[in-house]
Amino acid sequence: MRSPSPLLALRQARQQLLETGQCPSGIVDERLARSWHRSMAAGLAPTARVSPEHASTHHLRHVLASNHALLAHSRPVMEYVFDQVRQSQSVVVLADSAGMLMHTLGDPHFVDKAERVALTSGASWAEAHRGTNAIGTAVAERGAVEIHGSEHFLERNGFLTCAASPILSATGELCGILDISGDHRNGHAHTLGLVSTAARMIENRLMVATCKRNIRLHLHAHPEGIGSVAEGIIALSDDGWIVGANRVGLALLRLHTGDIGATLLERVLDVRLDDLLSRHKRRPQQAQQLRLHNGAVVFAQVQVDPAALPATRHAAPVATATTARPGVDALGALDTGDARWRSAADKARRVVAKPIPLLIQGESGVGKEMFARALHATGPRREGPFVAINCGAIPESLIESELFGYVAGAFTGARKEGSVGRLREAHGGTLFLDEIGDMPLAMQTRLLRVLQERTVTPVGAGKAVPVDFALVCATHCKLADASEKGAFRQDLYYRINGLTITLPALRERSDRVALTERLLADLSPELPVQVAPELMARLSTYPWPGNLRQYASVLRTACAMLQEGEDTLDWAHMPDDLLDALQAIAPAVTASLSGQAAIMGTAPPGAPPAAVQLPQSLQALSHAAIQQTLEATRGNVSLAARQLGISRQTLYRKLSVAGC
Repeated sequence: MRSPSPLLALRQARQQLLETGQCPSGIVDERLARSWHRSMAAGLAPTARVSPEHASTHHLRHVLASNHALLAHSRPVMEYVFDQVRQSQSVVVLADSAGMLMHTLGDPHFVDKAERVALTSGASWAEAHRGTNAIGTAVAERGAVEIHGSEHFLERNGFLTCAASPILSATGELCGILDISGDHRNGHAHTLGLVSTAARMIENRLMVATCKRNIRLHLHAHPEGIGSVAEGIIALSDDGWIVGANRVGLALLRLHTGDIGATLLERVLDVRLDDLLSRHKRRPQQAQQLRLHNGAVVFAQVQVDPAALPATRHAAPVATATTARPGVDALGALDTGDARWRSAADKARRVVAKPIPLLIQGESGVGKEMFARALHATGPRREGPFVAINCGAIPESLIESELFGYVAGAFTGARKEGSVGRLREAHGGTLFLDEIGDMPLAMQTRLLRVLQERTVTPVGAGKAVPVDFALVCATHCKLADASEKGAFRQDLYYRINGLTITLPALRERSDRVALTERLLADLSPELPVQVAPELMARLSTYPWPGNLRQYASVLRTACAMLQEGEDTLDWAHMPDDLLDALQAIAPAVTASLSGQAAIMGTAPPGAPPAAVQLPQSLQALSHAAIQQTLEATRGNVSLAARQLGISRQTLYRKLSVAGC
């Protein structure tokens, strides 16, 4: 932190400002002088006792709801920052874009002092209310700022030293302010750098979360810098326009905020989007070396969530991009020969053109959304929108406005143009409600009314709006049991359960070899890739707790491990944790291969008939795979779940069933 200006000189400068309207040059910097001028123009006096400007409970609730994503991604970073300054009598503060405090973490010995100057949630620290201060001045200047001691316009805040940095959205808009405030006697030279770095961390987390539906480029001048807080992030539309960027990304590409939404990727980099995605499909984990048109080199890693791909190459949960064969509808293009899957598809086809809701059941990762998308592309509404909503991923405080939309001015923080809501976005097409069993009961009541009346009433509106969509729901749990226990409304269950189909788990499918061939064709369209027979035999015996999502992830990683000239996946291309899990089920492989000879098209390698043993149960194999992965990750449940391709909740459920 810079050396504080002498107290007397600051007082004299402020007095001259009050008397003449001008700050003496050379005593305060231009930014501080501008802030003092704004404070005086707001009618504030340095010695005045300002009445706290504090939001009502209702207003604060709306502010918190409107900034749910910012709060969610800021809290972990704030906790980390507070650990760094815990011994310095400080408080870490998050404010909204207007300077209202939303969340604070404070040193117990400093909290009382902070509360006396209203450094608490709901208080406004805009310059017009609090004069020059780091939060309000960062809002006004849209830049990182440090205000020390008597540099505060109000003398009663002179015991503080504050450092604040703006948090910007992917389109360059001000989302909020991160601040560290403490006793001016304990200031540290690196506080402004710490809070600025933390703000960048929040920006990056926010951008990844808000740009899920976009293709993202993670950039750095060095490949090792990708994934660090110093990386640039660029969000792209499916036709190659830059629609979002963090500050580092803009700087790397020599762009400005005004270029967002108005610049094609190929105008700044020597690569077309199709070429970029093609390279990514061949080597998903490898950073690509790209060149700017001015000759500078950057390294980029492509990250593509399933929803980011255009419809023509969309890759739903298992990240495949199957193209329909001539004379075969979209569902038929996914059919690789399993009788249970084909039966489910045949039943779904019979209702796709009728006003009958479809309920898809199946374990996490079996491809429920992919099936729903294919059904939509098969039916008469294929030209309409397909709107997918994960009912378990929307915060309860936002689900009403997210689903039903709102009118302009419905609540504080609402966009001035309002929002149509996801339900109205599905008008004329298909609405897909994933994990509907996780929808809060209050919202189940409102959804039931929508389905009965086929109208939506946005938040703040007095008039209902007609909607027309085909309804497809999905769940991994048994809704019938949930409805009997009161966890899910029975009347809603009967409304959405026009036809129920169940998709088989990967371990239950008889088409695993054909399915593997299709996945590999999608993952490596330019280089035909096959699997070594022995490895294919082991993969076919593995229980795959994460189903297709996990299997596709493993194949994608294995393809990335192929060396130049290789076209066969073998043991060397498998991740270590999976090798351990495969070894755990090795005793059952020989026996299971004999029963799968027709499926595999190959005999068990080196297994004499006398060696045949009864295989373990599928449940036991699943438990063994989970235990191996937990051991490999040293008990890290989150990491184990990611490696297995399932959610933490699913892993906990499987552990509970196993009595682990």
